[in-house]
Amino acid sequence: MNWTDQELIEGCKRRSAKYEEVFYKRYYGYVMGISLSYSKDKSLADEITNDSFMKFFGSIKKFDDFQSVKAWLRRITVNTAIDYFRKQKKFQNQSDVSEETGVFHEVNALQDLAFQDIINLINLLAEDHKMVFNLYEIEGYSHKEIGEKLGLTESSSRVYLARAKAQLRKLVSLHLKEYEGR
Repeated sequence: MNWTDQELIEGCKRRSAKYEEVFYKRYYGYVMGISLSYSKDKSLADEITNDSFMKFFGSIKKFDDFQSVKAWLRRITVNTAIDYFRKQKKFQNQSDVSEETGVFHEVNALQDLAFQDIINLINLLAEDHKMVFNLYEIEGYSHKEIGEKLGLTESSSRVYLARAKAQLRKLVSLHLKEYEGR
């Protein structure tokens, strides 16, 4: 059946397994895409995705009909990914992270990269750098918010972002050189 999102939400609020299944199938790709952007490991992304749906269905009665389903799912998924990140990796001694200075040269070649190339390069970042990069650049969190969510200082969040960007610049340059050499 071709139910609207509103009909699916109402069915999910009644805890109808049929509506939940249709909702899951409709939004699986969307949630998995978000999960994969926070995890290099497909099996971990599957866990994040399934836990996100469980949280969604568990809190469906709180869903406000004026909210965007995708925005709510995105927030739940990002928060679930953060929870997994915190469980998997404890940041070691944050006080030893210092501000980095220096001028980085911009690589303005992103138009030459395909979307999947960019995702693959982001996936090469260290987990903590990738998490901060995604939260800041994609989700729009401030360094203060990132620090609160991940148990970091604001300056550590800035350093991780700077390191992530520097590493991405290197990776993009290497990728483009490799591409030109073909």
